[in-house]
Amino acid sequence: MKGYSNRILRADLAKQSSKVETLPTEWPRKFLGGMGFASILLFKEMNKGLNALGTGNKLIVAPGLFVGTGIPTASKTIFVGKSPLTGGFGRASAGASIGPALKKAGYDLLVIEGQSSKPSILVIADNIVKVDKADELWGKNVRETAQLLKMRYEGFSSAVIGPAGETLSKIAGIDSNERQAARTGLGAVMGSKNLKAIVVKGTTRVEYANPKALHDLVIKWTKIIREHHDSQLDMKYGTGEFYAWINKDKGVLPSRNWQQSYFQKSFDNLKEDELDQLDPYYWSPKYTVRNKPCPNCTKPCGRIVRINEGKYAGTELDGPEYETLYSLGANLEINDIEGLCHIHMMCDLYGLDAISAGLTISWAMEAFEKKLLTKEDLDGLELRFGDIEATLEVLRKMAFHEGKTGILLSNGVKAASEKLGKGSSYFAIHSKGLELPAYDVRGIKGAGLATAVAVRGGDHLTAVVYGTELVGKWWKFDGVDRFSAENKGYEVKVHEDLMTLYDIVGVCKFTRHMFFAEAYPEMVKAVTGMELGVGDLFNIGERVYNLQRSFNTQEGLDRNDDTLPPRIFEEPTPKGASKGSRIKRSEFERMLDDYYQARGWAWNGTPTKAKLISLNLPEVAERVGA
Repeated sequence: MKGYSNRILRADLAKQSSKVETLPTEWPRKFLGGMGFASILLFKEMNKGLNALGTGNKLIVAPGLFVGTGIPTASKTIFVGKSPLTGGFGRASAGASIGPALKKAGYDLLVIEGQSSKPSILVIADNIVKVDKADELWGKNVRETAQLLKMRYEGFSSAVIGPAGETLSKIAGIDSNERQAARTGLGAVMGSKNLKAIVVKGTTRVEYANPKALHDLVIKWTKIIREHHDSQLDMKYGTGEFYAWINKDKGVLPSRNWQQSYFQKSFDNLKEDELDQLDPYYWSPKYTVRNKPCPNCTKPCGRIVRINEGKYAGTELDGPEYETLYSLGANLEINDIEGLCHIHMMCDLYGLDAISAGLTISWAMEAFEKKLLTKEDLDGLELRFGDIEATLEVLRKMAFHEGKTGILLSNGVKAASEKLGKGSSYFAIHSKGLELPAYDVRGIKGAGLATAVAVRGGDHLTAVVYGTELVGKWWKFDGVDRFSAENKGYEVKVHEDLMTLYDIVGVCKFTRHMFFAEAYPEMVKAVTGMELGVGDLFNIGERVYNLQRSFNTQEGLDRNDDTLPPRIFEEPTPKGASKGSRIKRSEFERMLDDYYQARGWAWNGTPTKAKLISLNLPEVAERVGA
C-alpha cells in the first residue's frame, strides 16, 4: 500500500542479528500506522507478567503515519514498551529526526528485542543493520553522547540514554537531539538492554498515493497554522505562554507539591504589573537565542535558551516548557528562572523525566518538612522547598543511583513513598505510578477523570481535556463547566479517541484547535489512498485505545488503579481562583462509572468481549475481554 514501506525491522541485541518482516496487509486499515502498529504488536507478543526490565520486554520505535510527509507539525515518533514505572502500557513521544530517518531507511516500525552482553549502539543505514560497541559512551550524559555519535556516524539521527537509563532508574527517558521521549521509564528499558544509542540514516523515499494532493495540503495547512494567533504566541513565548493565566485567572497550577493551586509564594508578593520570573513574558525575550522547531513544524514553540552571566553562566538548553516551569519551578517553590533552567538542563543531560523527577523531589521536600525524612536519610542534605543547590545534588544522586538519596528516589514517587511509609503515600502525587503533570485537577474535574483513567498513568496528553475544561469549549464541545463532575465520561472518551489518532499519525497536539478531526480524511487519502471518513478514523482511535487498555488489563490493572492521589480527594484548594474546589470521592466514582459506560467496559474497567469484537479485535476479546 502507498504511504508505507510495508516493512518491520526486528533487531535482536542478544543474537546481534536482524530481520525484515512484511507489514501485515490488514494493519493499515485497522490500525493506520505508527502507534497503532506498535500497540497491536506489543499486545500480541508480550506475555502476561514479563519483567519490564528483563530480556523479554520489547522497545518499539514507531514514526507517525504522516512523519516525513511535510504535513506541518507531523514530527512525532512514539516509543512503546512495557513500562517499568507503571507495569502497564508504556508510551513516550518526541518530535525528533529519528522518525523521518527511520522512514527514509525503509521501515514503518522498529522492534528491538533481547539484551546485548555489553554496552551497544544499534546502527541502521537503509538495509545495513549492525550492533557496534558503546563502551566509551557508557556513563556519558546525553549531550556528550550525541556529539560523539555525530562525529562517528555522520549524517545519522540518534536516540540515546543518559546515566539515569544506564542505572535503570524507572523515571529515565530517551533523548533524541535534545527532544525527550521522557515518560513511563522507557530509558530504563533501553538501559536494561545495554543499549546506549540507536542511530539511523536513510536514503530511500516513501511513495505516496497522490503526491500533488499531498503537496497542496502541505501548502494549505502550513499557511493556516503559521498565521494562527496561537501559533504567534507559541513562537514568541513557548508552551508556557499561558503561565500567568493558569496561575491568576484559573488557579490550577500546582505548587509546593500540590499543597497550593497557584504559585502563591511568588504571586502574592508581586507588585502591580510585575511579572513572575517563571513567566515566559519575562524570560523568553531575555534568554532566548533562537527558536528550535521539530521536523516539519511551522509553529516552533521550542527555543534554545542560554544564560551568559552569573552563577549559572554556560547553561544552555531546549526549554523550559510549561511542564518544567511547574515540575522544577512552582512545584519546588523555585522562582529563580536561571536556577530553574540549570536544573532543567541537568535533568535532560542525566536523561531523567523532568516531570517525574520534580514531583519525586517535591515529595521528598514535604517529607523532610514533616520530619518523615531526616538529614541522615538524605546523605546529610537539608532538602527544603526553594533550595536550588540541594535540588541539583539530589538530581545527580537520582541519576547515578548514589547513596541513600539515590536509592530512595531514583524510581519515582510511588516507589519512594512505599519504601518510606509513615503515611507519605498521602502526598505522593501520581496515578498508576506516573507522576502528575501541571494541572491541579481539583479545579478541572473532567481533567481529573482523564488523568486517573489515562492508559499510561497520570497524564494530560492522553486526552488533552484540560484545555476544553479551562476554556469551556472546543470542537463539538461547548458550555463545559470545569467545576462540575457531570457528563464527563463521554467527554473524556471522545478526547482520548481523537488524541490517540493524533499519536497514530504523529501530529503535534498543540494543533488540535487548528486541524480538529475533519482535516485528516483528505490527508490520509493523499498519503495512503484509503478513503476513510471522520467516523472511520475515530473508530481506529477507539480500537487502538482499547488495545492499550487491554494490555493494562492483561497486566492486572483495573478500576482500583484508575484513581488520584488522596490529597486531591481530601484537601480543597486553599486559595486562589479555584479556592475551595476538590474532587469528592463519591463524585469521582460517579464520573468513573460514567466513563466506563461511555467506553462500553465492565464495572471494573475491563473492556468487554462485546466491545472488543465490535472493534474487530476478536483475539483480544478472547484473551482479556469481560
